[in-house]
Order: sequence, then structure tokens, then C-alpha cells
Amino acid sequence: MRRHNLYAGLLLAAIGYGCAQGPSASKPTTDSAKLSEAAPKYAETITAADLSKHLYIIASDEYEGRNTGEKGQKMAAEYIAREFREDGLAGPVKSNSANPYYQTFDLEQSSWGEGYISVGKEKYLMMQDFFPFGSSPFTTEQGVEAVYVADAGQIASKGVEGKLVVTLLTTPAELQNKMRGFSATAEEANAKGVAYVLDAEAYRAMAERFSHRLSQPTISQVGSGGNRPASIFTTPTVGAAILGTTPEKLQQASQNAATASFTPASDVRILMSRNTAPLSTENVLGYVEGTDKKDEVIVVTAHYDHVGVDESLEGDKIYNGANDDGSGTVAVIEMAEAFAQAKKDGYGPRRSVLFMTVTGEEKGLLGSEYYANNPIFPLENTVANVNIDMIGRMDYEHEKTNDSNYIYVIGADKLSSELHQINEEMNQKYVNLKLDYTFNDENDPNRFYYRSDHYNFAKNGIPIVFYFNGVHDDYHQPGDEADKIIYESAEKVARLAFHVAWELANRENRIVVDSNKK
Repeated sequence: MRRHNLYAGLLLAAIGYGCAQGPSASKPTTDSAKLSEAAPKYAETITAADLSKHLYIIASDEYEGRNTGEKGQKMAAEYIAREFREDGLAGPVKSNSANPYYQTFDLEQSSWGEGYISVGKEKYLMMQDFFPFGSSPFTTEQGVEAVYVADAGQIASKGVEGKLVVTLLTTPAELQNKMRGFSATAEEANAKGVAYVLDAEAYRAMAERFSHRLSQPTISQVGSGGNRPASIFTTPTVGAAILGTTPEKLQQASQNAATASFTPASDVRILMSRNTAPLSTENVLGYVEGTDKKDEVIVVTAHYDHVGVDESLEGDKIYNGANDDGSGTVAVIEMAEAFAQAKKDGYGPRRSVLFMTVTGEEKGLLGSEYYANNPIFPLENTVANVNIDMIGRMDYEHEKTNDSNYIYVIGADKLSSELHQINEEMNQKYVNLKLDYTFNDENDPNRFYYRSDHYNFAKNGIPIVFYFNGVHDDYHQPGDEADKIIYESAEKVARLAFHVAWELANRENRIVVDSNKK
């Protein structure tokens, strides 16, 4: 009799225990309130110590600056994919049976080959008498008609289609503004190229500054840019020959360039050849599938490439890229681990979350552009993008007061008022960083909104939020090392990004797209 009661008691206790248990991987909760309540537990797994552990590896000299397509970038890809796999994230790239964590694709690596401008019997050599920027529509020798234009506003009325626009740069300060205006307008008018004629001193300074960079290969999407106008910077000797005058008369004319008049040479021929080869690279993707709203996807991004090694430097030659963007990369790794653990515990996200470290950002946002054009999950199902690019350092402004408890927030209100509100609420509730909107201004001359991977989502109508610590002396320098990161600050930003992604993934309604700001 007593034995029977003992078994009955144990059975009732087991049943009671089962009823009292919380969610599990096999029976996850979809209750928004319970998920919200659980968020801090998983945010706290994102620690300064873990961020530091990862960053000291991928920003070490062994990874050689993680240049796109090179050994160090491949090593970093392997490291990130291994972390995703070991943390229990799925590899979502079904087309890649070798490694479903890799979205592998080819870029195009190109370098300048033979080049010259001939005017009559005179031949002027590329990298000596002139130097090019960007693409080249003169990959074979071609004759071209030259047209003098003083101001970009005149291009449309000059009938420049298929022709070489020639303009004078009277001061070095004029270069940036004039080049931007001329390049855009010349492309619209289908010009073949723009030749900017500098005085001898300015040409020497620019050649000294850019000659090493021009000798390095450039990387682009396959087949891109071939039809864009060439940008050519010439000595006064070359400019004068094209414009049918002498360097002395050209110098005199530059004093009043707006009213200057020339009769360009009729026998101008240009060759600016490019040597091209495919360059294989990969975005690294880890996936946490959602529950009741799994077809909708939140994408969390950071770029893991940097700019490699510069053998021309004395001393330290390696651009380790700890802040740019090793810091964002390790934040994504830690956020992914937190979401994966939550899923194991039955608190997985309602919407799916794709954690993606992208390649080729430093070459022109190429990895995120490739994903946007070849998405693993439909863009129409992509709810938002949370992008992290440089966290854990202080910029010039905040160094003045030694204040690391801030983050620049860019883009959150551009497409969705709700995303801006969520970011504010999550910060106030959990993190208490100073949210600085300086660079969110549409008139920001730095144009940071257009300069990181979120932009390839934003231009497809997907709301984004971008976290950024601003620029410092080590930006794109060998001094961007792991020991200069303030890991406690990076932890706070990574936790803010986590809470925003968690809220986006678990709230009842998908955030609205109700804004269209620049």
C-alpha cells in the first residue's frame, strides 16, 4: 500500500514538473511579453571579454588586414563561419553544398596596363604625363574629339556625347567640387571622358599622392563601370596639346577660364588599357529560423574585410582594421550566439534573423550590393537591417571630453518612424548611451548614410539603423589595432543592437515603412 502511494506521488510530481516547465527548443514560446522579459538574459551574454577575445584574433597581424579576396579575408571568413556553426546557427546558402555559410561570388580585379594619349606625332605616357581614375572606355586605342568646357553647367549644351570634355583646374581646392560636378554631368551626357588639366606644381603633388594607389589593383563587380566616362588628370603640356595651344598660352587662359576659347586638336587618340581577372570572395551568413513569423527576416550586418597590407610603408605595414570593422564583425558574432542560445532555450525569435558579415565594403559596398542583387531571402520579406560599422572608439569630438558613452545613430528615421522610436526605447530601457544624430542630417557633408553596407538595403526600401563611432586618427591607418578598442563601450553598443534586433524580430506587427527622408 505504501509502495503504491510512493509511485503515485512520483508520477504526480513528474506531471506537475512538466506542466511548470517553461518553453523549450521543441515547444518555443511565441508570446511577445515573455520574449521581451527574456531579452536581458541573452543580451548579458554579449560581453566586453568575448568581444575582445574574437577581435584580438581577427584583427591580428596573422590576418594581414583582411583584404578582399586575399588570404587574411579567407581566414576571417573561416573563423566567422566556424563560430556560427559551433553556436548552432544554420548555414542558409542552399546553393553552396561545400559550405552553406558562404555566399561565394566573383568580383573583378583590374590594374592599369599600357596607356598613352597621342596628339599628332606626339605621344604622352600614362602614369608619367597623365594619370587615370576609375574606369576606362579606352581599353583599345580610339580617336576622340575634344571639347573645352569651363563649367559643368555648360556640358549639356556643348554636345559632348562620345567626346572628351577638357577643363582647367585653376586651384587644388577646386578639384573635389569640380570633379564631382563634371563626372556626374558628363556621364548623363554620355561623354567619353573628362580631362582635368592641372598646372605643373599641382600635377606633381597629385602624382606623388596617388601614384602608389594607382599602381594597386582595383576591385569591382564583374563588368561594372566599363561605359562610365574616364577621369584623366594631365600636365599642362598634355592639356595644351589636346586644346591646340601652348602651355604658356594655357597658363594665361587659366586666369580667366570661364571666357577662354580654344580650337582643340583634331587627331587625339587615347589608350588606357586594363588587365582584368576574376577574384573570388564570400559573404558569411548564419541563420536563426523564426517561429510563427519565420518568413519575415531581420538582417544584422557588419563588414569583415579591411584594406590589407601596404608594402611601401616603413615600419608597420598591416592595416589591421580592429575598429573598421573588426569591432562590428565581433558584435555580430556575439549577437548571433545570443540569439542561437535563446532558440535552444525555447526563446527563439518569431521572425527569422540572418547574421551576415559582408566582404568588399572597403571596395565600394560590394558584398552587400551582391547580396541585395542576389538575396538568399526575398527582399520584400526583409523587415529591417541593423548595421554595425566601427564601435568602441572615440572620434575627435568626443575625445575632447573623454566621453565614450555615445554612439552615432544614422538612418533609423529615414524609412520608418517606428524603427527610430524602437531604437530610442531600447536604449532608454536597457543601455543608456547618448544617441548622437549629428551624421543623420541630410546635409551632412560626410554622407555617412551612403557609405556603409546598410545603404544597399535602404535603397531597396528596407528600413535600416546604422551604429558608428565616428572617425579618429587611426581610421584607415596601420594604427587601428585591437588594443585601442574600449571594449566596455563596444559591449554597450552591441547590446543596444541586440535589443533592437530582438524587438524587431518579436513584436506583433512588422514595422511600417512610412518615411522617405534623404
